[in-house]
Amino acid sequence: MGNSDNEIFVIRMPDVGEGIAEAELVEWHAQPGDMVREDDVIAAVMTDKATVEIPSSITGKVIWLGGKVGDMISVGADLVRISPDANAQIEAAAPEPAQAPPATPDAAPSDAPEPAPEQKNAAPAKPATDAETHSAKPAAPASGVPARHVQPPRRAAGEKPLASPAIRRRALEAGVDLRRVSGSGPAGRLTHADLDAWLDAPESAPVTGGRVRRTEVTEIPIIGLRRAISRKLGQTWSKVPHITIVEEIDVSALEELRAGLNAERKEGKPRLTILPFLVQALVRAVADQPDMNAHHDDEAGQLRQFAGVHVGIATQTPQGLKVPVVRHAESRSLDDTAIEIARVAEAARDNTALRDELSGSTITITSLGALGAIATTPLINAPETAIVGVNKMAMRPVWDGAQFVPRKIMNLSSSFDHRVIDGWDAAIFVKRLKTLLETPALIFVEG
Repeated sequence: MGNSDNEIFVIRMPDVGEGIAEAELVEWHAQPGDMVREDDVIAAVMTDKATVEIPSSITGKVIWLGGKVGDMISVGADLVRISPDANAQIEAAAPEPAQAPPATPDAAPSDAPEPAPEQKNAAPAKPATDAETHSAKPAAPASGVPARHVQPPRRAAGEKPLASPAIRRRALEAGVDLRRVSGSGPAGRLTHADLDAWLDAPESAPVTGGRVRRTEVTEIPIIGLRRAISRKLGQTWSKVPHITIVEEIDVSALEELRAGLNAERKEGKPRLTILPFLVQALVRAVADQPDMNAHHDDEAGQLRQFAGVHVGIATQTPQGLKVPVVRHAESRSLDDTAIEIARVAEAARDNTALRDELSGSTITITSLGALGAIATTPLINAPETAIVGVNKMAMRPVWDGAQFVPRKIMNLSSSFDHRVIDGWDAAIFVKRLKTLLETPALIFVEG
C-alpha cells in the first residue's frame, strides 16, 4: 500500500476490487497535521455502490492529502503522505476552501456588518418621522446598494403610480408591484432607474401582509453514491429502450395465505411480507422464460442467461438507492427467502454490505412500499433485461359477473429491455406472474 521515500511514507490507492481502475474519494478521516496510528482509518473510497475504508499502515503525522472529497483516485496513485517524524513540517495539502475577501465599502456584502460593541449597547435609534422617511432620496446602506423600502411609498388612496407602459410591462414580467417602488421623476413618476434600483437592491423585510421573494440558489455537489446512481441511471436511460407493462393483480388469496402463515408463526420465524412470495413467483416464471433472468452484454453482442436466480432488491437507504442481492433464490424456502431479504436490506441500510452483496443480480424487484402509486415506470438495472415494480395495494370493488365484491388489488409495473425482449414475450411473463400470485399455491408446486 505504501513505501518510504526520503523518510516520507506514501500510502497509495489500493486495488479495491477486480477490474477497478479508480475509486471516488468520499470521506477523509484525517487532515494534514493529524497524528494517526497504524490501522487508523484515514479515508473512505467508493467503487460502484460499496464503500471501502483505507487504513494507515504506519504511525505518524499526516502531511499531505492526495485529493478532495468527490475526486476520482486511480489505483496506485499517491493517496496520503505521512511523516514518521511527529515534528515534520506540514506541507500544503488538498486545496483549502477559498477565503472570502474582506469586505470593502464598495462591495455588496451579503450580510450586514456587525456593529461595533459600543453600538450594540447603544440606545435604540429614534424612529424616523414621516418627514424623514419620505425625504427626497432614501439613505443608502454602506454597500452603496439601497435596500428596498420596508414601507410602500406614500400615495393617496386609490392613486396609481405614474409610470410609462414600458416600465409597467417590465414590472409585470419581473413580478414587481409598482405601488411599492418610489419614483424619482416629476410628481413621483417612476423611471427605469427606479425600477432597476428596486430589482438590484437586496430584499428587505416584507410589507405587512406581503411575502418576501426568495432568490437564493443553493449549489450541492453530486458526489458519492448519488453520483454513481446518476451515472448508472443516465446510461441505462440513454442506452436501453424500455417497454413497460402494468398489470392488475388480485392478491386477496395471497394476502389471506400470508395472514394465516403469520398467525401461525413460531418464535424465531420471520414475519412474511409480500416480497418473499414475489421472489419465489419470479423463480417459477423465469424457469419458463430464461431471457428474463439474463444479462444483455451489448458490447459482446450476447444475451447471457443464468441458471441461478439472483434477485436484486431495490432498497432506499440513508445514503441513497442501493440494490442488495438475494443469491440463489431458486434454492431457498419461503422463510429463508424472507430472512435473506431482511438481512441484505439491513446491511445496505447500515452501510455494512459487502461489494459482492451489492452486485451480481440477474433480475430486480423494486417497491415504494406504502408510498407506491397506482403505477410506476421502473428503470431496468442494466445489464439485466427485466425489472418488476410493486405498487400500492388497495381494496377495490371488482365485478364478479353478478355484483361488485371487495378485493385486494395490487398493480405490478414491469419493464423489459426491448432490444432483446419482445412485447409479446413480456406480456406472457407478466401473465404468468399474475397467475402465480392470484393462485399462490402454484408458487409451491414443483415441476
